Amino acid sequence: MKKIVLKGFLLLTFTALLAACSTNETTIESGQSQESSQAVKTEVEITDSNGPLTVPYQPKKVVVFDFSTLDTLRVLGVSDTVVATPVDSLPDYLDTFDALESAGGIKEPDLEKINQLQPDLIIISGRQQDFQADLEKIAPTMFLNVDTTNTWESIQHNVTTIGEIFGKEKEAQEELANLATMIDETKEKAEASNLKALTLLINEGSLSAYGAGSRFSILHDTFGFAQADENIEASTHGQSVSYEYVLKNNPDLIFVIDRTKAIGGDTSQNSLVENELVQQTTAGENDQVVSLDPQVWYLAGSGIESLKLMIEDVNQAFK
Repeated sequence: MKKIVLKGFLLLTFTALLAACSTNETTIESGQSQESSQAVKTEVEITDSNGPLTVPYQPKKVVVFDFSTLDTLRVLGVSDTVVATPVDSLPDYLDTFDALESAGGIKEPDLEKINQLQPDLIIISGRQQDFQADLEKIAPTMFLNVDTTNTWESIQHNVTTIGEIFGKEKEAQEELANLATMIDETKEKAEASNLKALTLLINEGSLSAYGAGSRFSILHDTFGFAQADENIEASTHGQSVSYEYVLKNNPDLIFVIDRTKAIGGDTSQNSLVENELVQQTTAGENDQVVSLDPQVWYLAGSGIESLKLMIEDVNQAFK
């Protein structure tokens, strides 16, 4: 009887050991399977300004033409993946990229050089769209534009997309949350001020006005400034206007972006604040002609760092 009990006990013990080993092996295999699944992720499905697109996940070699993306990559800690950019046109605040290979001009990529670099991904802005088909023959090419009719949501989408591609989703969301707080604070002050603003781009003496739905619509639809003229034609290049137009609309606040300083040229006729007609406006009389950083606003304008700089710029109006 004792032998039978002992045999039964040994059989149960052996069975339990087998089950434990089997469970352990299953767990290990499951863990290995999960690790393998994570390790083989090589692509990510995103939506850029042209539609659905498959791009490499965590690319190692990236050519970047869009300076807003370049600044976002630096903030997210992956600037070491950038192998080339249009270095001759870099805004000063992105001068840490000066030592990179030149990807060509801001409007004319060096296709031969880019092909030699064999990038995993190319990121363009609207300035390079004419070359997109040629660039796509070299590597997947992503275009992240900003929808000027829905600026802030569009920027959030672009930053989130970059975070997804480079495995920096958490960091991207944290930065966007910080920006949202800064924007809310600025918008509250802008709306409380009741200042009617006019945004002007000056280029070698010529003026263009921008309102809602246009290139610099972020001043109105995101930062909350009322428009001095509600009927400005929405256009990428702005509505051509005169100094008489500025006086007629008599803004409380004038934001000025000097395109000539951003890209070079004759700045001798660009002193808008000294113009006699401008001085007669409420903005001129109250010293409310605010110069915005032209390199940030004209060459970038939707990256994480550039947005912080832009918020600092517009807050000059409240000092």
